[in-house]
Amino acid sequence: MNKDLTLVIMAAGMGSRFGGLKQIEPVGPNGEFIIDYSIYDAIKAGFNKVVFIIKKSFEKEFKETIGKRVEGKIKVEYAYQEMDDVPEGTIIPEGREKPFGTGHALYTARNYIHEPFAVISADDFYGTEAFQDLGVGLQNTNNYIIIGYQIGSTLTENGSVKRGVIFEEDGHLKKIVESKVEKVNGVIEGSPLDGSEGYTVEDDHPVSMLMYGLRPEAVDYVSNDIKNFFKTADLTQEEYFLPNVLNDIMNNGNPFKVVRTKAKWKGVTYATDLQELKDYIKELINQGIYPENLWK
Repeated sequence: MNKDLTLVIMAAGMGSRFGGLKQIEPVGPNGEFIIDYSIYDAIKAGFNKVVFIIKKSFEKEFKETIGKRVEGKIKVEYAYQEMDDVPEGTIIPEGREKPFGTGHALYTARNYIHEPFAVISADDFYGTEAFQDLGVGLQNTNNYIIIGYQIGSTLTENGSVKRGVIFEEDGHLKKIVESKVEKVNGVIEGSPLDGSEGYTVEDDHPVSMLMYGLRPEAVDYVSNDIKNFFKTADLTQEEYFLPNVLNDIMNNGNPFKVVRTKAKWKGVTYATDLQELKDYIKELINQGIYPENLWK
């Protein structure tokens, strides 16, 4: 059984999307952000270290809010996704400001990951059960894991959304189809972003919400593979995406076990989704799943 588990949280985009960390809207009754609930759930599931991937530009604000709240509860490390953290010899085109993608984010945390780990987004509410599934899977098996949410529970009444729809075989990931998904007249319709033929799925069909359980070897793979990206890609615009990297890892003989969860995923795609998330968290507090003051 593995003793140490690390939670890697991709949070480098928080500053640019919200105009600075202080503008992030709290979702809990005592100023908690979504990221607070993820860390709380991870600790309960056996994770004992968190690596925040952030930008230097809002390091101070981040550490004074989220960092300060969780220090003492779990070991904390910081990695910085900056444009100059690239393989030696890389020439970055003048004027490039857009980050190099989620795969590059994991690359910037390479010196802090030495044990089985989970990767999540800072923006999404994943639910207690999903973290428990990850913790058990990483501690008791050598599997790579992808958490599959019921697609019907990830949709919004406010319009279509982009989703990575999972197709599996014998409980293992076969492929993820990045799609625009919408429920029309009670039927969930998927339109692949690559222009291939559309499809329909049931409410309980699994979908990826960027929640993975990985092995430290994945970091080694990224550290080597990203060199080829920086040699061959159009660095004026292309990004190194983590889902594409994981697909390559899978095709190189490392199958991903699809772990279906009944946990409810919540995100804030539209402005009206924010109040729905706040109400949902309040409901979970009333059920005793979370304390009213998360870190008291």
